[in-house]
Formats: sequence, C-alpha cells, structure tokens
Amino acid sequence: MRAAIYARYSSELQREASIEDQHRICRRLIDERGWSEAKLHADQGLSGSSHLRPAYQAMMMDARAGKFDVLVAEGLDRLSRDQEHIAALHKQLRYLGIPIVTVAEGEISELHIGLKGTMSALFLKDLAQKTHRGLEGRVRDGKAVGGISYGYKIVRQPLADGTFTTGERAIDDHEAAVIRRIFRDYASGISPRAIAARLNKDRVPGPARASWGASTIYGNWRRGTGILNNELYIGRMIWNRQHFVKDPETGKRQARPNPETEWVIQEVPELRILEQALWDAVKQRQGVTRRVMETEDRAFRPERARRTRYLLSGLLACGCCGGAYTLVGGQHYGCASARNKGTCDNRRMIHRNRLEDRVLGGLRDKLLHPDLIAAFVEEYQREYNKAMQADLAIRTARETELAKVEQSITQIVDAIADGMYHPSMKEKMTALEARKIAIRDELSELGEEEPLRLHPGLSDIYRRKVAALTEALNKDEIARNEAVEVLRGLVSSIRLTPDSEGDLHIELVGELGAIMLLGEADDKKPRRSSNGASYITLVAGAGFEPAAFRL
Repeated sequence: MRAAIYARYSSELQREASIEDQHRICRRLIDERGWSEAKLHADQGLSGSSHLRPAYQAMMMDARAGKFDVLVAEGLDRLSRDQEHIAALHKQLRYLGIPIVTVAEGEISELHIGLKGTMSALFLKDLAQKTHRGLEGRVRDGKAVGGISYGYKIVRQPLADGTFTTGERAIDDHEAAVIRRIFRDYASGISPRAIAARLNKDRVPGPARASWGASTIYGNWRRGTGILNNELYIGRMIWNRQHFVKDPETGKRQARPNPETEWVIQEVPELRILEQALWDAVKQRQGVTRRVMETEDRAFRPERARRTRYLLSGLLACGCCGGAYTLVGGQHYGCASARNKGTCDNRRMIHRNRLEDRVLGGLRDKLLHPDLIAAFVEEYQREYNKAMQADLAIRTARETELAKVEQSITQIVDAIADGMYHPSMKEKMTALEARKIAIRDELSELGEEEPLRLHPGLSDIYRRKVAALTEALNKDEIARNEAVEVLRGLVSSIRLTPDSEGDLHIELVGELGAIMLLGEADDKKPRRSSNGASYITLVAGAGFEPAAFRL
C-alpha cells in the first residue's frame, strides 16, 4: 500500500526538527506494516485550528487523485484540532476508501473522531483562555502585548538567567515628533488626506516604514485604531477592545468589539507623548466631524465631512423662501429655488468675493465695539486666573507626590543598608527613580509661580487680531483652515433678503450673532429666530447684482 505522511507543528515553542521527528516515527510504522511511502506533506508554524494549510490542501488533492492508499500521521491532532474539520476529513477519506492510521491511536474510527475531536476543541478553548489571562496580567503590570505602536521602540533589559525582558517600551523621539505634528495639523483644520500627502512629500517614514495614508491617520474611532485614536499617546494603555471570531466558511478572523466593561485600562504616564490640551482639541474636532456625517437615522455619510471649497458655502439661505443660495457659474450666489424651480421671486445675485468682503467687513466693525472689547478683556482675565489656579493645583499635587516618592526611595536605601535585600527592591527602586524624574520634569515645565499680570495693551492686541480677520483667512493653509473652522462653527446660517430699496440685507444666525449683540445700542433688544438662535443684520449695500444680470 502507498502511504502518505502528514506532519505539522504550530508555534515557536516547537522547532523545525519536529517535522523530522514526526517523519521518522511515521516511517517506522510504515515499515512495520510493510507499506511504501508515497509522499511527505508538512506544514510548518501553522495552527491546527484551520484547514487552510498549503500542505494539508495538497494532501487532500493527492487523495482525490488516488495518489496514495492510506494516510499516516503521528496523532489525530496533527491533522486538525477543529472538531468539524477532522470529522469532514474522516468522512471524505472514508468515501475515497483511504483509512487514517496514526502512531498514537492506530486506525481511526468514528469513536476516535468524536472523542479526540472534542478533546482537541477543548484544548484550543483552554489554551485561548490561559493566553488571554496571561496577556491581561502583563497589561496590568504596564507591559505591552502584541505589536508595537508607532512612536515607541522596544526596550530589552538583560536578566540574571541570561534572557531579556519583554513587553517594555520607550518613546522614540523622532516618531514622537511626527505624532505631535500630525495632531497639531489636524487640530488646525487640515484633513487626514492632506496630512498624509505632506508627510509623504517630506519623505517621513510611516508605521512599518510604509507610506502614509488617510486611514493610517484617522483610523476607526470606535475600535481605537489610527494615529488620532491611540490613547497610549496620552499615557493610557487600553487592551481587550475587541475579540476575533473565525468565519466557518472562509476560515478568516473577523474583529468584534467588546463592551467597555471588559476593557482593561492601565495608566502608563512614562509613555505619554501628547499634552492633554492638544488631544482634547483633536477629539473635539473629530466629534464635530461625526455629528456632521451622522444622518437622522443614526447612519454615517462620510461625504458630508468633505471640506467646503469657499468660506460661506453651505451657510447661505434665501430670506424669502428659505431655500439655499448656491453658486451660479462659479462666481455669483443666487437663490436656487428661484433659478431652478421658479417657486421664489428673489432673483437677486451677489458676487462671491463681494459677499465675503461684506460679511467679513461687517464682522470686523461689530467686533471692534468698545463693549465687546471690554467683555473680551474680562473673559481673558477670568480664564487666565482659572489657568493659574489649575497650574497651582497641579504643582501642589506633584510636589506632594515627589515628597512621597523620595521618602519611599530613602526607606528602600535604608533597608538595604541594614542588610535587607530582595530582587523585587531593584525593580521597585527603578520605577520610583523614573517617576521622580518624570515629576521633576513636569514641575520644571510648569515654571516658577508668578503673580497674575495682564498685558497692559491687551485691548490693543484684541483690536489688531480682529482687524486682521480677513488677512488670517488668506494666509497659509493651516492658518486659513483654523480661522475658517472657528468662523463656520460660530455661524449656523446666513440669510440674504432683498428689500424695497434695492439693498440686500445679510442676517447672521448662530453663536456669532449672539456675541455681536454686545455691540448693539442699549435701546435695541436681542433678536431671536424661531429656533432660539441669535442673529444680527448687516447691509450688503451696492454689492448685490441686478436681476437682469446673466453669465
């Protein structure tokens, strides 16, 4: 009889010689039975939980082609550890008239399939649980598990037994600078696609030395993937966000999110790369983007997050019919309902540049009102005092912690001097020294305590910044994107309404309108729209175009 041999080993805990060992003992069984060896099929470093193995599939093709009469293996678990797969294998080979014989069990029958298949399935489940438990323990000890995140490097320290530590990470200064650059650019209004293009243009290597892409930066906020969602950058290691299940048809693993109650969160302040304020700014912008993309039925439409081409695009509405004011020919805004449906009598149009100039000019004049300047100075002083109090609280907390750390170090040193020593003391001392350095660095960044001092020309600073509003919108891309994001965030709608005198009135609706009401005369009451938003009226004057104007 012609006997085919199948051999397999699955992990780094085994070695390539395992294939030779299995081949040898299977060859011995073949010689004892008086059979002849047909072919050796061997899979190296592949799990028995999947049947999608090259040598296994080649063996099945040979079986269907009638190239051997009996299949020999060291044990049934070498062929498969999945109960369904081993039963299917036995069923197919029995149909082909090919028995399975193993060194451990002998000739395989239905009884072996039932018992050994169940034992192998239980073995895989138990192995997965033990592996999961071990990984959780390492995470709770502050050790990294799995792959290494961009921004960090592996640290291996020699141990007394000649081995090296595993799971320890340190900040890679070069990659950390890239991460800060990405966060600053995104917080300034630059899209992930543009950020990736800039990094590739500057020849900055991405994760795994690959090129940058928008998905690498933005990732998936639900799963915590992507540069912008990695909480390790603020010193929080989160593990067990998701688990994997295997598709029984394809054998491929699919990720399934775990509930937050099952997440394992470990604080690792020594791995923090970003300041909290920068992280919060990015999270705020991501939140705004998600709200823009979300539809009424809670679905997401990514195309809604596309950046507008012009400053006021999407904000303009006709004051007569409520329809959108859209670009006509690329240069003039007009009522879409009047032009496309004929349901509105507002035929007035206005040049895009003139409309932007009127809006920005009106904003500049209103924002320079003395009452608004006084409100700005008062709010600035309030926020400055709040920041100073926060810094003082942080300084006090860190100084208290530093005193405790130094006291603990002194106690360990005294214990060693008295003859008490345990290997765990070294690890504890290393952690305390690292924490002491981190606290001192943080205290140095806070600087010395200073009394509250407001700049004497604070109101002049405000005037200059407001006066330069138009200039800020025409600067480089980062400055412009930041200014546009702020402006559009404060204005929810701009209504354009023609009056009997031929003027086009412009009404700003939103938070910015409420701010500018501070600059109104005392005898004017705040005006509210039907939805409760504040608004203010500007007059476009000669900026409108006559109804007879045609492109």
